[in-house]
Amino acid sequence: MTAPTDEGHLDAQVFDEVVRATSELIRIDTTNHGAGEGNERPAAEYVASALADAGIEPRLLEKKSGRTNVVARIEGTDPAAGALLLHGHLDVVPAEPADWTVHPFSGEVRDGVVWGRGAIDMKNADAMALSLARAWARAGVRPPRDIVLAFTADEEDSAEFGSDFLVREHPELFEGCTEGISESGAFTFHAGPGMRLYPVAAGERGTAWLKLTAHGRAGHGSKVNHANAVSRLAAAVHRIGEHEWPVRLTPTVRAALVRLAELHGLRPLRPDAPDAEVDALLAELGPAAALVEPVVRNSANPTVLEAGYKVNVIPGTATARVDGRMLPGAEEEFHATLDALTGPEVDWEFQHREIPLQAPLESPLFAAMGEALEHFDPGAHAVPHCMSGGTDAKQFSRLGVAGYGFTPLKLPEGFDYQALFHGVDERVPVEALHFGIRVLDRTLLGTAARSSTSARASTTGGDPLGGDRATGRDATTPSGG
Repeated sequence: MTAPTDEGHLDAQVFDEVVRATSELIRIDTTNHGAGEGNERPAAEYVASALADAGIEPRLLEKKSGRTNVVARIEGTDPAAGALLLHGHLDVVPAEPADWTVHPFSGEVRDGVVWGRGAIDMKNADAMALSLARAWARAGVRPPRDIVLAFTADEEDSAEFGSDFLVREHPELFEGCTEGISESGAFTFHAGPGMRLYPVAAGERGTAWLKLTAHGRAGHGSKVNHANAVSRLAAAVHRIGEHEWPVRLTPTVRAALVRLAELHGLRPLRPDAPDAEVDALLAELGPAAALVEPVVRNSANPTVLEAGYKVNVIPGTATARVDGRMLPGAEEEFHATLDALTGPEVDWEFQHREIPLQAPLESPLFAAMGEALEHFDPGAHAVPHCMSGGTDAKQFSRLGVAGYGFTPLKLPEGFDYQALFHGVDERVPVEALHFGIRVLDRTLLGTAARSSTSARASTTGGDPLGGDRATGRDATTPSGG
């Protein structure tokens, strides 16, 4: 069967189902508490039942009881085309009900909006993939490429029980996958009057979560102490917090700046532009600068301080945590800079380390994603994007899968999408879900990108709807976000 090029195969049911699935998945509390504590199994069983009802055979896989993943494959029409991985995580970060307008696990649909933890990150995307697969099954549609569906556990922590486990223990399930799409990109970004942008992610900064330890001489708080661990740590933390990192433009970020300058009618960025010129361009981009500013440099933000147990006792050690992020190609600079900033009296180590990613901007898939967005929102512009945080794409890149961030949502002006990630009153408009179904459908059926070296990942380092990874991690601390 040839894949259709219009929407005739999308029935009314798919648009009802995507809303219902988003709501029902939210109602299943899959909070990831960290330290291995979580339970995605009820959500995984929900997904597996819905797939099986549509004639799609799911596999449920666990490294630890309750930390369940679902993987299924939809066979394509072109055996020569590389398979595409469509993946999303089932876990969510904690939510305090007292802080919310509605209960975070209610899945309430109110005034055309679905509320609850996971509405944006990322049970909405899980529902889109699930509902679209079922719609294709009802219509007898097969995509050009094999589509591997993966619904993972533990993305919001270490990925040890999710994508890391799948990549280590079950790589055969992803045989032939050359590209993958998942969370965080392709949302409407209102950059000014009449300017709607859709940032499609083709890169991620690497994660470098650090532990700093200062050693000193313990003693009485009333005595002179020139080997005070707290003072030493505080000085190092201050240096890190105040450090101005140099600009390091990756191909994805440079392409984003070039495109944004063009759309704003600004002078194009020179290939050898100094830091000051990049900063000046960011200042001229207005709201659109928020899409690029976090990813033109490495970063290191102190986040946790721990020292002492009594006010009149100088402790012998003091520790801090730092959230570091590394751009592709800038990892060695990050190491050397941290050595210099911490100095000889403070040690530092990785508590969690993950590779940065880049995916090709020239791929047919990237072009198809942009075309589909602009087709369903005429006058809008798809732009390249690099994510400041991280996703399961890092784990799947170890299988040679080039990862893109693509969860299409058409959002109204004033809807602060990025603030809702891990935020209070997380929610998604119903119409955004309907838009996402259409765009995802057109993207997946509209291209049969061939496997090639250019499409490989680049790294540096009942019917519920009808009635272990390789090197890089030094500790089981979160990879999500």
